[in-house]
Amino acid sequence: MDTVVRTDSGGGTDSGAGTDTVRRLVVIVLFEGVDLLDVTGPPEVFSLARRETDDAAGYEVVLAAETLEPVTTGAGVRILPDLTFEEAAGRSIDTLIVPGSVEVDSERRVHAIVDPELVERVKALAARTRRTTSVCVGAHLLAAAGLLDGKRATTHWSTAQQLAADHPEIEVDADPIFIREGDVWTGAGISACLDLSLALIADDLGEAIALRVARQLVMYLKRQSGQSQFSVPLERISATRRIEDLRHHILRNIGRRLTVVDLAEYAHVSDRHLTRIFKTELGMTPHAYIESVRVEKARNELESSDSTLERIATVCGFGTVDTLVRAFRRRLNATPTEYRSRFRSIRAG
Repeated sequence: MDTVVRTDSGGGTDSGAGTDTVRRLVVIVLFEGVDLLDVTGPPEVFSLARRETDDAAGYEVVLAAETLEPVTTGAGVRILPDLTFEEAAGRSIDTLIVPGSVEVDSERRVHAIVDPELVERVKALAARTRRTTSVCVGAHLLAAAGLLDGKRATTHWSTAQQLAADHPEIEVDADPIFIREGDVWTGAGISACLDLSLALIADDLGEAIALRVARQLVMYLKRQSGQSQFSVPLERISATRRIEDLRHHILRNIGRRLTVVDLAEYAHVSDRHLTRIFKTELGMTPHAYIESVRVEKARNELESSDSTLERIATVCGFGTVDTLVRAFRRRLNATPTEYRSRFRSIRAG
């Protein structure tokens, strides 16, 4: 594939909204066969943080490799490095992001690739970094560099056993989306690089900014124009796959009767434990979360369809129009009819 990608850091250490802007150099390690999304996902998230703060976030994201020659990712897309490892080592690095790469054997088993020379590069760069992170199977490189010794860490579920077997000194936990141990962070599966990047932004700038960035990322849901550009599932960033699985289960079954008992049975936990993890992870009870998802789905229906309120109440799980109206008044301070008249998409023709 001939596609060439280069990051746009938007300026060096002297650029920004003003002299008080704190510059944060984010270096992403680049090498042959690297997972593409591990490399391209974080720059998009940090770019949105800069945009949401008029560049006050101060992030400068660069890709570092052994040379400045194009690097071919595992997806076949070629990426141009911004600087070499030697050049990166001469700068003050705020955040080092280490992606990974895998190979699949004849029995379709996935194995993380660990290049000893790359491990040494990572070790040297980490020594000059305020915070070191890995995304997906990049944890194997951090482990080989000794950066995870005595720590709890996560990685992609498909290589978690390999990480535990190769490094018994590490407490491998394949469940969390990301884990922080002091100034070392590890992220799970490929798309979790977005969750990890959001968590890093929250750590730097606060959860309010991270939430604003998360809302912008929801553009990928292809929602209609005129509506708020965020979704209920992204109002809080969850850190465990169990909650993520429950959220998807709720979305898939939102038109059905959903009780705490039903969800607890699905998750194989007690009712009390289910309520506790919802409050811890999402800051609300299961009932409140389900209602928020139903309101969100009803908003989509009101904005993009001619469905009657009776039909919307049914498909969204409210049961009756009265219940739908009460939920809208409680959460949006408007009736469904008022909401539709204000946000209804304009259809062509």
